[in-house]
Amino acid sequence: MITSSEPARVRFAPSPTGRTHLGSARTALYNFLLAHQTGGQFILRLEDTDQKRYVPGAEIELMEGLRWLGLEWDEGPEKGGPHEPYRQSERKDIYLHYANQLIESDHAFYCFCSPERLHRVRQEQIKNKQIVRYDGTCRRMDPGEALRLVEKGESHVIRFRMPWEGAITVCDSLRGEITVENRNLDDYILVKSDGLALYHLAAMVDDHLMGITHVIRSAEWLSTFALHAQIIRAFDWEEPEWVHLSIFLKPGGKGKMSKRESSSLMKDGYSIFLNDLKTLGYLPEAVVNWIALMGWSYDDHTEFFTLDDLVTKFKLDRCNPAPAAINFSKLDHFNGLHIRSLQVKDLANRLKPYFEAAGCMVEDDKLLQIVPIIQERITTLDDAVIKAGFFFEEDVQPVPEELIGKKMTTSESATAARSAYLILTGLPEINHENAEMPLRSLADELGLKAGQLFGILRVAVTGQKVSPPLFESMAIIGKEKVLERIQNAIEILDGMSSTSFS
Repeated sequence: MITSSEPARVRFAPSPTGRTHLGSARTALYNFLLAHQTGGQFILRLEDTDQKRYVPGAEIELMEGLRWLGLEWDEGPEKGGPHEPYRQSERKDIYLHYANQLIESDHAFYCFCSPERLHRVRQEQIKNKQIVRYDGTCRRMDPGEALRLVEKGESHVIRFRMPWEGAITVCDSLRGEITVENRNLDDYILVKSDGLALYHLAAMVDDHLMGITHVIRSAEWLSTFALHAQIIRAFDWEEPEWVHLSIFLKPGGKGKMSKRESSSLMKDGYSIFLNDLKTLGYLPEAVVNWIALMGWSYDDHTEFFTLDDLVTKFKLDRCNPAPAAINFSKLDHFNGLHIRSLQVKDLANRLKPYFEAAGCMVEDDKLLQIVPIIQERITTLDDAVIKAGFFFEEDVQPVPEELIGKKMTTSESATAARSAYLILTGLPEINHENAEMPLRSLADELGLKAGQLFGILRVAVTGQKVSPPLFESMAIIGKEKVLERIQNAIEILDGMSSTSFS
């Protein structure tokens, strides 16, 4: 039974060993939501004791990603708090203190076995089809002799003394009770030979000292769940409420999603990494909405949620432990919904960096005019550059063949463009009200469908076969530039006609 009526103290504790991906983002989100809806605290803690796998820049990307999603932490790096420091690499002495307590209570022991010996033991166990685990050589050593070797400076690790008899039952709030035979568990290493604690000890100590009430983490930790409970019980500490979230499957639903899939996803304009999603033009609100529903539901029909909505409506007992396939089409869907929910000025501010990154000299007043006619037509922020970049270009360079109207010759297209140019020249200004009806009448006179004529003008004015509404676009571009672009199109068509004739 998941309880959260009291203020929850939760932690998001990633390892800075790579880029921040969707699985980490969802774990952080669920922790954030529980903390905020109960008036508790959301703690960021960096599990960086594995220095060999540490990736420079990973911490910065992680924190920027959380802030981009709106998941500001209450305690942690850059914030401080009553349990500093929040990097495990800076808490070495704390872990050694508790490791020594386990040794004194006979729940842990010093191990002096060399990597070479351990490798030989593993190979022999595999050969004999035995459970691959530590064989207990140093666990049987006299404690006084072990301490003498430590004081002498012998290289050693500290292992947990796992019971060899009986079983342990642990409770996951989504899965219920899980019973594991102790003989199937290893004497796991708690402290490495360099004196740095492994996650198994460090996380349990930190969770206790920081008063963590709920441990919400990936299902990948289920394999060592029993070990973590054994460590906590060895200290006689109160256990937090355990919640192991569902794993993410590949979009096709077959196989676990992995970081290795990202390069192939990028070819289709998608990614599992937060920083990439930002670059690709996804809104943080949409990403939050999307990942919230990958493993949780409010009911069977509500799908649009803001972060504030989620704080109010999220409940851990509505989480589903079943694997969740990543569906990027749903991300596109949610991104479109959230784009259309934005105020014009807000959307303009978000679009501006994408236009500027594409080399556009953005005029703010013009951008505010553009947003209303593209807001319903874009799925991602960078779509706006493709659909509306022509507004900020001095000239457009249409593909000559695209200037030829559907089922029309080059000469007929040139005649139609020239006639439209004359009509538009006589208008005080070009907009929907002034220009549409005269041009529709012209199409009738020329024996054309309006779409044929408008298609020629669209390519002439925007350089594109698909664009925002034609007349609204013309109004924003302005009469002078519209006429310049149509004149250029006429010259291109005339040149094609003469070339074809000759």
